[in-house]
Formats: sequence, C-alpha cells, structure tokens
Amino acid sequence: LIIFKERKFMSHLVETMAYAGEVPWHGLGKQVSDNMSPSDMLKAAELDWTVTKRPAYTIDKPDCWNIVDPTGEANFLRCEDNYFLVRDSDNKILSPCGENYVPFQNSEVMSFFKKFTQAGQMKMDTAGSLKNGKDIWGLAKLSDSFTLPGDDRMEGYLLLNNSHQVGKALTIMFTPVRVVCNNTLTMALNSGAERFRVLHLQMFDEEVKKAAEEALGLSNALSKTFSEQANFLSSKRARSPELEKFIAELFQPNLLIERGKTSDHSKLPPLQDEFKKNAELVYDAVETSPGANLKSAKGTWWGALNAVTYVVDHKKKSQEKGNSLHSAWFGSGAQVKRKALSKALEYAEA
Repeated sequence: LIIFKERKFMSHLVETMAYAGEVPWHGLGKQVSDNMSPSDMLKAAELDWTVTKRPAYTIDKPDCWNIVDPTGEANFLRCEDNYFLVRDSDNKILSPCGENYVPFQNSEVMSFFKKFTQAGQMKMDTAGSLKNGKDIWGLAKLSDSFTLPGDDRMEGYLLLNNSHQVGKALTIMFTPVRVVCNNTLTMALNSGAERFRVLHLQMFDEEVKKAAEEALGLSNALSKTFSEQANFLSSKRARSPELEKFIAELFQPNLLIERGKTSDHSKLPPLQDEFKKNAELVYDAVETSPGANLKSAKGTWWGALNAVTYVVDHKKKSQEKGNSLHSAWFGSGAQVKRKALSKALEYAEA
C-alpha cells in the first residue's frame, strides 16, 4: 500500500527548473552559473531524487474501496505483475507500470552529457521537471553554430527527455534555436536521426549511451544537416499564393478541402481572408516577427518557417508559460514545427 503526502506544485507544467545565461523566453526557473557540470545542474534544478518501482495492492472488500477500513476486516491483495513508479522524496505516484518496466534515474540520464561537457563540446544550459516529475529534461548548448545571410545566427542544442511514465521512451534530440527571436525549431531529417529513443525495457547503460552517440552522429558536425536545410530555405522565395497555402495546410487543412470542392475558384475570397486566429497570426508574423526583415528571412521560406515557430512558441496566449515550454519541445507545438519544416522544404524544392 502506497500512502503519499500532498505537495504544492506550480499551476503550470514546470515544477522545478534551473538555467544558465540569460533568462529563457518562457521566463521560468532560477539562474545558475554557465559552467555547471551535469551533476551540478541536476542539483540546482532540484532533480536529485530517485524513483522506485513498488508493488501494487488492492483490497478484498469492494465496500471499502474509497475509505480506510475502520474494522480492520479488509485484507490487502497483491496485484500480480502490477507496480507503481514512485518518487522516493515525497512518495508521489508518477505512473503505474508492469513487471518489465525499467526505471531510469535522473542522475543516470543526466550523466549522458558528462563526456561532452568535459571535452568542451557542450555546456549545460537548462534542466528541470515537468508535469509534477513525470517528465525530466536536460538541455546542453553545442559548441557548433552557424550564421545565415544578414547575421541570422543559429545555435544548436541537445535535448534529453526522460519520462517517468509508462509507454513513453527516453528521447535525445537536436533542437536548434534562432537567436534573434529565441524560436525553438525541430529537425526534419529523412534518416530519422534527429532523435534517439530508448524504451524502458533495458538499463540506460554505457552501451546504450554509445548507441545514442553513433545514431545522432555526435562525433561529427552536429548541426550540419540543419545548416544545409536552413541555408536552402533562405535562398528560396516564398510567393504569396504558395505561402497562404502553406499556412492553411498547417493550421486549417479543412479550409483547403472545402475550397477544393468549388468548381469556380474565381468566386472564392482570397485565402487569407478566411484564416482563423492562429493562421492569421502566422500570416502577420511573416512580416512582423523578430528577424523578419533579415536578408535570410525576408520573402523566403526560411522566413515563413520562422513565422510558424514564432507563433507556436510565443503567441499562444491561452497557454501558461510552462505549458508552452512543454508543447514547444515535446507536445503539439513540436509536431507543428516539425511538419512546418518538412512542408517548407517541399515548397522550396518545388
């Protein structure tokens, strides 16, 4: 039987967080020095806790289901092959799990960065806990960076997400950031090597870490592929009809379907006139978002892509800041940005 005490959490999805350097775009967390080791960052972000897999029990009296049995007549029954993943510091239940589930400790996964920080290839940037401890992340800034025409600088980061939830894998992935506007982009590589996933069915040991390094090409130029994509997009013009269609495909695909049913397109209003809020925000951001007038972005598919990432990261007012952070990296926001990059490349190639 697991008895746990209630703990007060922040209203948004960020539970604890530490960051080095400037205040992040979402404005959350506490500032630390920019030379933190992975273990130091772990402690600063209050992630120095462990989880254990504990057996699940039920009771043999249905009428005592929601109360503690005052008579002491109910017996506890072991739920075979069923467990709970529990945070040891406060007995918070993070997830139910099965017999074969292998927990990854926060200290184990954060040690993945150690080799690279010691070699000067990366510097710890942020780390923290999302969704009351169910998602843990560490973010390291890569030494590699590149600049597009007009002094449009991109910096590369390696993001590690360890989920303490059954059914979710540990994920390591690249996440480039456009400095002028702090947009977080997502890679769209045909090889699928933009991310590495580890299911909780094996230990997160040195063999797995080595496999991640090889799969992600961490011994090579870390941002080479994305640099090629960004330079290509910045060299291709995004003309109005295609740009409007690009935005509609991302945010209002049904609008294109309905307009396609019309036999006489001359009677249709301009596509942008039928845009709803998010599509309209993106259309405006093409001209007004930070960095929109840089040579790399003005009138190009790179500018169109960054209009999308700017709105997804910074303009969804309905979300709390912590929710936006989770969405930008792991949730619906990340999916939209990945699709936007793929679509932008398609249009640019055409």
